[in-house]
Amino acid sequence: MRAWAVVENGAPLKEMELPTPEPKGTEVLLETTHCGVCHSDLHIWEGFYDLGGGKRMSLVDRGVVLPLAMGHEIVGRVVKFGPEAKGVKPGDLRIVYPWVGCGTCAACLGDEDNMCLKPKSLGVYQNGGYATHVLAPHPRHLVDPGTLDPAVAATYACSGITVYSAIQKVMPLPPEEPVVLVGAGGLGMNAIEILKALGHKNIVVVDVSAEKREAARREGASQTIDGSGEGVAKRIIEACGGPVAAVIDLVNGTATARFAFDALRKGGKLVQVGLFGGELSLPLPLMPIRALTVQGSYVGTVKDLRALVKLAQSGAVKPLPVTEVPQRDANEALMRLRDGKVTGRLVLRAEAA
Repeated sequence: MRAWAVVENGAPLKEMELPTPEPKGTEVLLETTHCGVCHSDLHIWEGFYDLGGGKRMSLVDRGVVLPLAMGHEIVGRVVKFGPEAKGVKPGDLRIVYPWVGCGTCAACLGDEDNMCLKPKSLGVYQNGGYATHVLAPHPRHLVDPGTLDPAVAATYACSGITVYSAIQKVMPLPPEEPVVLVGAGGLGMNAIEILKALGHKNIVVVDVSAEKREAARREGASQTIDGSGEGVAKRIIEACGGPVAAVIDLVNGTATARFAFDALRKGGKLVQVGLFGGELSLPLPLMPIRALTVQGSYVGTVKDLRALVKLAQSGAVKPLPVTEVPQRDANEALMRLRDGKVTGRLVLRAEAA
């Protein structure tokens, strides 16, 4: 198979030939048709996460091995499958759930593979959608997109379920209660649509980019707030009529985490999603006195993917803006994302798709 792989951190992706996997057991081989380009890919390409205070967590220390074909927002067509793979046939078009684990622990058996302690995520620990073929470990990791645009459906495997899962962590809330989203990129756009589909009416979006704030307004945000400079927490509180019950930080850098925390009301919850990096110093007495919650949220489950696809198929979720680019231009797409020149989502499209 052909792949556009990371061969050296921070260096251009390299087009290369890799062995095409031969499926065995319950495995399913798919020919990639579409693959989203995600901010997580940038961290893998760079080779580290910023932990703040001058500290970094190396991806090598997490078990990432190069060369690697990244890409975890995958739609593909079934080509082959192992003798124990049931319910699939050649030609089936499927969204591939990428956050797979060992397959045998309680988390995996409970369809909560993303919480497995031995992760084997596609595009992270094994080759993903920046390649002509991808190997899914089990048919249960495949979801039928139905009539959905496959370029949009691909984004649900990460961007979609990541925000769907984060939103579930702050619900239930009254529809008029402000939910603050920090970041108006691909995650933010999906979050607006999913909140609307779930019947929520008060959606406040914070971003440093005037262009992205305008895009968020077009998408249905109730209000938008400039996230640059000082006084962001104050601007959030003023716009929302007081401190807020829920902030979902889709950026999760030192500055955003600080103003997000400072904007919380008593009993409020900050859900941290993004991987921008840094650190957050918390005033510990305020945590119990104000009954605050700071919670991390890591992607979502295959159950979340099935629920989100069902919601989208009902027509309740308006497709986020996607721009398709040829798969061979994976490196250029990644650099556009790095340079902040993407509104919505870039999706790689295979030549035959």
